[in-house]
This record gives sequence, C-alpha cells and structure tokens, in this order.
Amino acid sequence: MTGGSGAPVVVGPPRWWRWPGLVAFAAFLALAAAIKIGHGIAAVYVGLPLAAAAAVPCFLTRSRLLLLYAAAAGTGVALLAHGNPRDVGWFALCVLEIWCVAVGGLVPGLAFWAASMTLLAVEGLAVAPDPGWTAWASGLTFSVFCALLLRQQLVLLERLREAQADLAERSRADERTRIARELHDGIAHSLTVSLLHVSSARLAVEHDPQDAARALAEAERLGRQSLTEVRTVVGLPRTGDRVPPPLPGISDLKDLVAQLRAAGVDATLTLDGALHTLPATTGVTVYRIVQEALTNATKHAPGAPVAVRAQVLPDSVQVDVDSAGAPGHGSGMGLDNMRERAAAVGGTCVAGPGGGGWLVTATLPLERGDAQ
Repeated sequence: MTGGSGAPVVVGPPRWWRWPGLVAFAAFLALAAAIKIGHGIAAVYVGLPLAAAAAVPCFLTRSRLLLLYAAAAGTGVALLAHGNPRDVGWFALCVLEIWCVAVGGLVPGLAFWAASMTLLAVEGLAVAPDPGWTAWASGLTFSVFCALLLRQQLVLLERLREAQADLAERSRADERTRIARELHDGIAHSLTVSLLHVSSARLAVEHDPQDAARALAEAERLGRQSLTEVRTVVGLPRTGDRVPPPLPGISDLKDLVAQLRAAGVDATLTLDGALHTLPATTGVTVYRIVQEALTNATKHAPGAPVAVRAQVLPDSVQVDVDSAGAPGHGSGMGLDNMRERAAAVGGTCVAGPGGGGWLVTATLPLERGDAQ
C-alpha cells in the first residue's frame, strides 16, 4: 500500500515481534525433537537442522525469499513430525503459517497454506490414516484467519500513524501560515508608518528639531509596538504579562487612521451603522483588511489621499479603502491575505482599479441579529 505522500508503506509486525515468533517456532521444534529422540534419530538429524537454519532468515529478515525460507523450515518440520498426527511439532507449522501471512500478505500466506494442506492430506491418506490430521488442517486454516486479522490491524495502525503524521505536519504548516500572515499584516503596517516618521524626522531635523524629535518618538513607539506584536504572534511570554493583549477590532480603526495622519498621510475614516455590535471575529477581519489596504496604499501610492469607509448593510458589513493613487506592483501576499481573511468568515474581498484610483472592497456576511 502507499501512504498519503505517495511513498510505500511497509506493513508487517514490528521488529520486536520477530524474536517471539522465532522463539515460539523453536520451542515447538525443540519439544518435537526431544520426543523424537530414540524413535527417529535420522529425522532429528535432518529435519531439525533444516528447520532451524531456514527459520532464522525467515523470522529475522524481511526478505523476498520469505516463502522459500518458510517452505524449507516447513519441510524440516515435516521430516521431524512425519507420520504422527499427535506430534507437537505440527504447531511449528502453524507458527510459520501465521508469520507468512503477517509478513508476506495474503498471497504468500495462501501459497504456504496450500502446500501445508497438501502435506497433511498426503500424511493422512498415504502415510498414517488418522482423524487427527483433520484437526491440524482446521488449526492451520484457523491460523490463516488469525494472521489476516492481525495483518488488518497492522494496516490500520500504519494508516493511523500516517494520518497522525500528516495532521501534525498540516498543523505546523497552518501555524507557519498564521504567523506569516499576522506578521505581514501587523508588523508591515507598523514598519511602514515608522518609516514615514523617520523620513519626516530626517527632513525636519535641521529646520524643526522639535517636530523631528516628535516623529522619532512616534517611530520608537511603533517599533516597541511591533516587538510586542511579534511576541504575541509567535507566543513568546513577556515578563509581567499574565493576560495577552486583546485582538484589534472596529473600535481600533480610528487609532489606525490616526497613526497614518500623524505620519503625514491624508487619510479619512467614515463609519456608518452599528459597527460596535459586530461579532469579534468580523471586527478583527475588518481591522486586518483595512490595515493591509492602508499599508499597500502608503507603500505603493505615497502622498495620495486614502479614504476608508465601513458600513453595516442589512445582511453584511462592507469595507471600502479608496486610494487616489495608482499603486505599483507588489508580491501579492497582502492581497492574498485579505482574500483569505474575508473567505474565512464567508465573505469576499476584491482589489483593483476603481474609485479614485485603486479600490479595495470587502463584503462580510452578517447573521440576523448581529447588527441589531
């Protein structure tokens, strides 16, 4: 069988099962040999070494010659227990049958079963007619069913382990994506605004030192804020913090726009409707979309006025970010993040030429009663 990654999955008993299997086979073999001594010396000298020599690679290695080794070991068992349906050595044949099915699968197991049944039939019909051979045939067949059940459980176990590994890898990938998106949306905005303040300070340092100092202080504050956001996103504890900072929402849009105004960006904000009644998840989505849209407008259309409007409609909340400038070409990660955030709450987000130049429009559905 193959796993979810396309690689073949090896199904079979774990390594530590090999020794108990070999020990069980050897125990029945030794017991049969002990009983046979004095009654069949030739069988002991031939059958015992043959069965033992073939059993070692049969149980301890995963060889394509499994069926050949099992046949050789079975031949040794047959020589040792020949002609006696009450010989415990036939239990060793059942152990071999279980091992062939568990390790090799159904086809090798059935092949060994057919050969063993033929052997028992010959023993019962031509060598020593006795009802006891029927019991061994039944036991051998029962061993096949037990081994098939064992192998099925091993298959399920391998699939479960593979599913757990896939789930863990998917969780790690989702976490990396979440961290990357949060860092991109939050930190990129803070850094963009910080750069605006630094640029303003550089221009004002000679003519208006106080304004330059104010701009640098604001840039420093945003830098510290970015560091806090990084710690929050990646889950690093901060000394003295017991409760993580709350997630941003609709009420934080005014501060977001005020930051841009303080950095010299001509930004306006219009809020229509009972936005304060929106669910927290929708509020965070609106904030992040506006934040990313403002960051893109500031980077790609510096100096152009930006208008933000959020309004509650009967069945949805609509957010428009209209930049008067024509933005350049970015990596596209920000647009993808906005679309993914909108889709996560069942909404849509489109961006392209429109409005005064470049328009971002997000429509997020509302359940009845959300905006009441």
